[in-house]
Amino acid sequence: MAGKPRVHEIAAELGIDSKRTLEKLKEIGEFVKGPSSTVEPPVARKLKAAFAEEGVVPVAKEEKPAAPAKPVAAPVAAPAAPSAEPEAPPAAATEPVADPNAPKPSATGIPRPGNNPFSSNQGMAKSGIPRPGNNPFASAQGMGRPAPGRPGQGATPRRPDDRPGGTRPPFQQRTGGPGRPGGAGPGGGPGAGGGDAARPGSGRPGVGGRGRGPGGGTAGAFGRGGSKSRSRKSKRTKRQEYEMREAPSIGGVSIPRGNGKTVIRLRQGASMNDFADKIEIMTGVPVPPGNLVTVLFQLGEMATATESLDAATFEVLGSELGYSVEIVSPEDEDKELLESFQIDLDEEEDEEDLVIRPPVVTVMGHVDHGKTSLLDFIRKDNVIAGEAGGITQHIGAYSLQLPGGQTIAFLDTPGHEAFTAMRARGAQVTDIVIIVISADDSVMPQTKEAISHAQAAGVPMVFAINKVDRPDANPERIKEQLSQMNLLVEDWGGKLQSQEISAKTGLNVDKLLEKVLLEAEMLDLKADPNRMAKGTVIEATLDKGRGYVTTLLNQSGTLRIGNYILVGPYSGKVRAMMDERGNKLTEAGPSMPVSILGLDGAPQAGDNYIVMEDEREAKAIATRRQQLSREQSVRSQKNLTLEEIGRRLAVGDFQELNIVLKGDVDGSIEALADSLQRLSTEEIQVNIIHKAVGGITDSDVLLASASKAVIVGFQVRPAATARKLADKENIEIRLYSIIYDAINDIKDAMSGMLSPDVKEEITCTLEIRETFKISKVGTIAGCMVTDGAITRNTRVRIIRQGVVVYTGELGSLKRFKDDVKEVKKGMDCGLNIKNFNDIKVGDIIEGFQEVEVQREL
Repeated sequence: MAGKPRVHEIAAELGIDSKRTLEKLKEIGEFVKGPSSTVEPPVARKLKAAFAEEGVVPVAKEEKPAAPAKPVAAPVAAPAAPSAEPEAPPAAATEPVADPNAPKPSATGIPRPGNNPFSSNQGMAKSGIPRPGNNPFASAQGMGRPAPGRPGQGATPRRPDDRPGGTRPPFQQRTGGPGRPGGAGPGGGPGAGGGDAARPGSGRPGVGGRGRGPGGGTAGAFGRGGSKSRSRKSKRTKRQEYEMREAPSIGGVSIPRGNGKTVIRLRQGASMNDFADKIEIMTGVPVPPGNLVTVLFQLGEMATATESLDAATFEVLGSELGYSVEIVSPEDEDKELLESFQIDLDEEEDEEDLVIRPPVVTVMGHVDHGKTSLLDFIRKDNVIAGEAGGITQHIGAYSLQLPGGQTIAFLDTPGHEAFTAMRARGAQVTDIVIIVISADDSVMPQTKEAISHAQAAGVPMVFAINKVDRPDANPERIKEQLSQMNLLVEDWGGKLQSQEISAKTGLNVDKLLEKVLLEAEMLDLKADPNRMAKGTVIEATLDKGRGYVTTLLNQSGTLRIGNYILVGPYSGKVRAMMDERGNKLTEAGPSMPVSILGLDGAPQAGDNYIVMEDEREAKAIATRRQQLSREQSVRSQKNLTLEEIGRRLAVGDFQELNIVLKGDVDGSIEALADSLQRLSTEEIQVNIIHKAVGGITDSDVLLASASKAVIVGFQVRPAATARKLADKENIEIRLYSIIYDAINDIKDAMSGMLSPDVKEEITCTLEIRETFKISKVGTIAGCMVTDGAITRNTRVRIIRQGVVVYTGELGSLKRFKDDVKEVKKGMDCGLNIKNFNDIKVGDIIEGFQEVEVQREL
């Protein structure tokens, strides 16, 4: 059966009635309307298999004897009926056998001129010369110039299924037919290859016809058959259609299945569209995403074709379709992107090309324990004076030349708790970590965190116990606390090196540097200076006059001016290079921190960079990374779910605080954004709608106006036009130089947004000593104020034997016969209570008011 079979056709094939077939379809979970309904081929196979288990097999069809082919009616003698064996060619140049059904010829022996379009001569005398025709392929067009014949060549009779007459279709080159040099050509006689017999005088090779041999279609007079159309289906299209027909049906749709081991790799947050594209790449069969949505719905989950789905959903869907789904992390996805450009970041360097490089040392520890002071003494500089609040808020990178000629690259990290990510970044790019601990303090939380970062990165540590010159210093207590963390220094029989120093006076600083160099010698640090440079971004900032300034730590190779550089989602050409003191450089070797100009954006601290030979490739990779980043940010945006709406309604007065955050360097922005987002509560959510490096511009003010946000600037200032626009739009701009000032201010602002707590405050107490009943007024209570003062607007409670019997408002308050606003302690008064008359002598009236109390986070 071609196409989709109907239910009654399957029933007839199996020899059963349609009713039984419909019941069986219902049993196997397929629902159709009636016997005339069509079913998918996979469902038909499933139905037959179900009946085969019951012993019902298709009924063998009776083979009918093949009827002899009827010759085409013609007014003249027709050729003999074809033989039952198609392989045997008819004899050439034989007289045709008269057909008893043919009309009788005229008395003259010449057929009467007729109107039969299938006649070969239309009443002309039978001769070896063809009639004048309009065949565009004939070389003689029926003129009296017979072609040179071969022995036995003559007017070959046409087969009954050939349809001469009419205009032949335009010329199309066809293959598979015999040659036609005027008759039996090299391809065989008529019918041997399925081709038409050659016309006399024709010099063309024969064309494929619908003969009995293998060949092409019939060249008909009315456009039927003939050569293959130019728009014929390709093999690939046919194969795709076949695979879609053979694909199993799930929920009424067909999807190519895997073998259970077919692996499909999807990125995080992928959608059904991505899954459908991957299946098409694997199988070559286009899959509509709607089919996948239908299958997922059959599995009990609802999703749209463009919705981001989690790994568990893809695993369930993949297992149903026979695919093993792997979710690729952003790191692996970026690695595959670089591999597509033949870039390998993990390429091993040749041992013979390696030379000794300076160590990269990171100074870490708690805030105010003396990290920057230690570096200041080593560099003979004063960095602290330039830091707001006297605390480090950036990662500083310095290359120092020691008196002995050795070079060390130092990284100074912040110690404040908000700079956790910065410390983690510093530990990842370093070779050795110096943990600075104050001897007059203890091992603080940020110290423990720095130790954890160093241990996670597998970096050796050297402990510098600072401020030993103070009278209350106790280095032994520090060593004891370290031992409680399973960190034993050499003085206590361990393997970790430590040194008691004073960064202020320089005591034992030289010994500390000797121990650092000793650790570096044990690590045997080497790099190849002749390869393409690669390294890590330390900081990035936007300078008004110079553009984006990026601080890099070159880890391998040599970075030169004019190199094309790829840094995260940005690229550019190195236009200028400076060291930490602003001196211009032409190149930077391994383990050397430098600042460069020329990038088209501010990359994130911690991004890797590589130097590329082709600028176009660098731009192509950067553009692709930006696209992936945008897609990821769109997918990561949380949509408002029904559960979230319900939670907000349950909370009641839910509010959001939108913030536009601008800062001087990327690392500080990241630290401040993380700290502010951690302030979110169930009632107030902090949203960082935009964060970027650079000053506050007009576009930031317009964004804040559209989203009702507050602009927070960290060590940046707004432009004059931006400040005027902010005043016009009534947008608040808060500027800070110290990170914990910004955090505390935002926390106070959020506390003001909280709904206040309402508390009751007792204002007075009265005792009822007499009651009076007055018509049209109700019951009047004569009272004595025993405590506080009652006013006309005071809310009251009636307490009888310690139980509250009514809470309401005063109807009136009088002293003697006059209405009064207030009655104080020790005075009597008369009052009645609105809508309550069940007042008895001895009841206590308690007056109260509700006071709002500001809540705190």
